[in-house]
Amino acid sequence: MKHIFKLLFLSSLLATIVWSCKKDDIQDFFEGGTQPMLSAATNASSSSSVDLVYADASKQALTLSWTNPNYQFSTGISSQDVQYTVEIDTAGANFTNPNKKQIVISKDLSLTILESELNDYMLNQLALKPNMEHALEIRVIASLSGNAVPLASNVIPITATPYSIPPKVNPPSSGQLFLVGSATAGGWNNPVPVPSQQFTQVSETEYTIIVQLIGGQEYLFIPVNGDWSHKYAVKDKTVSGLADGGDFGADLNDNFPGPATDGTYKIDVDFQRGKFTVTKQ
Repeated sequence: MKHIFKLLFLSSLLATIVWSCKKDDIQDFFEGGTQPMLSAATNASSSSSVDLVYADASKQALTLSWTNPNYQFSTGISSQDVQYTVEIDTAGANFTNPNKKQIVISKDLSLTILESELNDYMLNQLALKPNMEHALEIRVIASLSGNAVPLASNVIPITATPYSIPPKVNPPSSGQLFLVGSATAGGWNNPVPVPSQQFTQVSETEYTIIVQLIGGQEYLFIPVNGDWSHKYAVKDKTVSGLADGGDFGADLNDNFPGPATDGTYKIDVDFQRGKFTVTKQ
């Protein structure tokens, strides 16, 4: 009898182990999803155009809606949260423009964009000229955690004419701009040597200079040569990539970080967008 009980016990244990192994072998495989379908409702009579007026800055310009991609796995529809990235780019760029606008949204299936927001995207992100009609394209990309399994929607074309807005950073009232700092031949001596360290004014809101810079050093922009009372600087010089360009402002705390190596560089200062770029020549 004891022998029979032992056999039954061993058989039951073996069955449990086999069942557990089979359970552990069950895997969840991705089986596909549905491309999100994007639609747009604009504030204009035409569904392909948007009206932008300074006086209506706080009004709705565009509402985007899209369908759920219903990510499907072998165990059923995914319960993971889906992330959506709305992309706005110039027509014909195929969303390869480095200045394209990207808006990341969690879970929601719609996005409302105000007139002031779309105007800002066009002027300050896409760097388009005001008071001119521009053709844009919009799409949404769905993805799972870690941008896995991206699914792109159809593309919606729209046209809009951005209006002029005050620059993000007030340009120098002097109409002049100078470069000073340890990255320059003149060092931190102020006044600086001219014309070698004086910017050329390209427009009311843009200045540019081509100059020899010393690697691993820093600099500032000043609106009046020989005067330290006002400067243009950056908020945090430790921001990654800032030596190549980024955001700047008036009378901020940190110096601009210069390029790592000696060389001839072009510095372009865009007060309209509040951005500067540094390009090796």
